[in-house]
Amino acid sequence: MNYGYTPLNGSPKLDLEEKDENDRHFIQLYHYAASAVPIENKNVLEVGSGRGGGTSFVARYHSPAEMTGLDFSPTAISLSQKMHGDIPNLTFVHGDAEKLPFEDHNFDAVINVESSHCYGNMDAFVKEVSRVLKPGGYFSWVDLCGADMIQALEVVLSHPQLQLVRNEIITENVIQALDEIHERKIDLIREYIPKWIQPAFKDFAGVKNSKIYNAFKDGSAVYLAKTYQKTRH
Repeated sequence: MNYGYTPLNGSPKLDLEEKDENDRHFIQLYHYAASAVPIENKNVLEVGSGRGGGTSFVARYHSPAEMTGLDFSPTAISLSQKMHGDIPNLTFVHGDAEKLPFEDHNFDAVINVESSHCYGNMDAFVKEVSRVLKPGGYFSWVDLCGADMIQALEVVLSHPQLQLVRNEIITENVIQALDEIHERKIDLIREYIPKWIQPAFKDFAGVKNSKIYNAFKDGSAVYLAKTYQKTRH
């Protein structure tokens, strides 16, 4: 699960299979990130693949030759393999975002969706992304950030071999998605989560009036989208 994304300004609706419709808002964030880079017939890595739903979407809808999902949690990798193991161009691997278990120049594109804010060493992660990317390859990154931390984050993301080619703030799209899926999240929390821990889950889910939701609304938190291309020399 991520905070979701809703296209604004009359953008065409993403055409999804019926089985994916319930996850539309979360899928749309992946689609936004994946659409920023050439993926078709390419070798693609997602770092921080979680339960594998987003990686599965990219593999099925964007037609990479090979799609690899990497996560730090062995449990998440096991679950991903069980849930999505029937997709022929998709593989899941256990590994550390700060020490990727791949050879140099291995991937045409790397995707990272709402994951890097959990990493202990962002600088190591960015260096590893640059290392495993082929020359000319792309890095598509989307994540939230405190407004007072943007400048420091941009310094960390400024690797000498990674040239910034897209830089957008998509907070309004994320807020719209949170508004649209608020009731569904509340219903799920009430049904499955014990009352004593529901407030924490509401904050985690970003429902209306949660800390993160209010931070997005008042501007103290922003949602950023950046795309980089690795230099060819």
